[in-house]
Amino acid sequence: MDTIQMIVTVSCSAIVITLFVGLWRVLKWIWFCPKKLEKLLRKQGLKGNSYRILYGDMKDLSGMIKEANSKPMNLSDDDIASRMVPFFVELIKKYGKNPFIWLGPRPQVLIMDPELIKEVFSKNYLYQKQHGNPVGTLLVQGLVSYEKDKWAKHRKIINPAFHLEKLKHMLPAFYLSCSEMLSKWDDIVSIEGSHEIDVWPHLQQLSSDVISRTAFGSSYEEGRKIFELQREQAQHFLEAVRSVYIPGWRFLPTKRNRRMKEINKDVRSSIRGIIDKRLKAMEAGNADNEDLLGILLESNFKEIEQHGNKDFGISIEEVIEECKLFYFAGAETTSVWLLWTLILLSRYQDWQTRAREEVLQVFGSQKPDFDGLNRLKVVTMILYESLRLYPPITTLTRRANEDIALGELSLPAGVFVSMPVILLHHDKEIWGEDANKFNPERFKGGLSSVTKGQVTYFPFAWGPRICIGQNFAMLEAKMALSMILQCFSFELSPSYTHAPQSMVTIQPQYGAPLIFHKL
Repeated sequence: MDTIQMIVTVSCSAIVITLFVGLWRVLKWIWFCPKKLEKLLRKQGLKGNSYRILYGDMKDLSGMIKEANSKPMNLSDDDIASRMVPFFVELIKKYGKNPFIWLGPRPQVLIMDPELIKEVFSKNYLYQKQHGNPVGTLLVQGLVSYEKDKWAKHRKIINPAFHLEKLKHMLPAFYLSCSEMLSKWDDIVSIEGSHEIDVWPHLQQLSSDVISRTAFGSSYEEGRKIFELQREQAQHFLEAVRSVYIPGWRFLPTKRNRRMKEINKDVRSSIRGIIDKRLKAMEAGNADNEDLLGILLESNFKEIEQHGNKDFGISIEEVIEECKLFYFAGAETTSVWLLWTLILLSRYQDWQTRAREEVLQVFGSQKPDFDGLNRLKVVTMILYESLRLYPPITTLTRRANEDIALGELSLPAGVFVSMPVILLHHDKEIWGEDANKFNPERFKGGLSSVTKGQVTYFPFAWGPRICIGQNFAMLEAKMALSMILQCFSFELSPSYTHAPQSMVTIQPQYGAPLIFHKL
């Protein structure tokens, strides 16, 4: 009996200790650690709201975004930063240019100094990607989310797929996808000579088609399921990150969690099928490996053969994740880039005319080629300025991997630093009083001339982790814009409502109806 009583006593003691340890960890996570970090930040002169248990600033941040999206913008109001990141704008007004905010129990310091931004991007092993909410792994992983040696290995293997010589071979796929879109527009417009078209779904399909062809050598129809699922996954992800992350919550069988896991399973299965078919074709010696997947697989095999060890390559599971990344990043970035360029050229007809004159001078009515696309100066200036005003991603965030000095700041490990792209791109101290205005002329001397070596323009990030697909995106955007200008003139439809909103990328809340006139 004494033995049983002892076992019960020990068991009860163990349970009490476990509960106490668990409670202590929770209290440490939601209160003691945040308050300690707040004290350290304030000691250095940084300002921000006082920490509020668990939620921090999340409710205010989400509420202000919801309020901003509840009504459209006046078309003459070019200050989209106040709509995209209203909480950041208010915080800077209240506390100055380097405030901190609370994303739940974790502080995030806004960095607006170009020199400090340069340092963060340069030291990519010390400042790592933000991995705040694990549900993001269901949307996309791959190169964009890896760190240190794993990132370096994947970057080395994927790099050959994005060399300019390889991209030249992808121009026919760009041309074919653009031709199919313009053929649809021609059918719509030719009946009356002019017609309204909501270009947003067409541009989404265009960029999806381009990725399907260049990444997998397949048509958009074959990849449609993957794109639709990835778009739905992005919406679920956005809802998740705008709420406080609670450890373990993703394992609960909520409706959203179940759906995200189901989507991930379906996407991976579809991509696995494409990869398996390619591997069989490669074994049979009849695979055309000029697309991104083929180049990636060949580069991977060469790396393994060179070192005689599979550890130097990447697994098929990792190839699947890179393919998911191709689909998501490749389609999202270029479609929104083209969208806002067309809207800006609809508003500024003089620049549309200048761009068309240049395109016709270089190509006439002929098919755009690689050398000609590289000679387009006005089109390039317009595309740069479009990216300045409407960068695909509003904010880039990194996490201090260890205690580190950033300028005069001492950042404890785990603190986030946020570089608000959209605020830097619209900063009047950097770009002048016309910072919110569309003026491609500012890029006449090229990127290095306008930035003067400072990191004030970074739509594709900067430094070692600059977007690997930026040249791909630029070629696709130049091809599409050139072909549109060859065929049509366009203007804003009276039904157009100016309402950009952040849906992972900056997208039009109510579509983008334009009036097209056949030339």
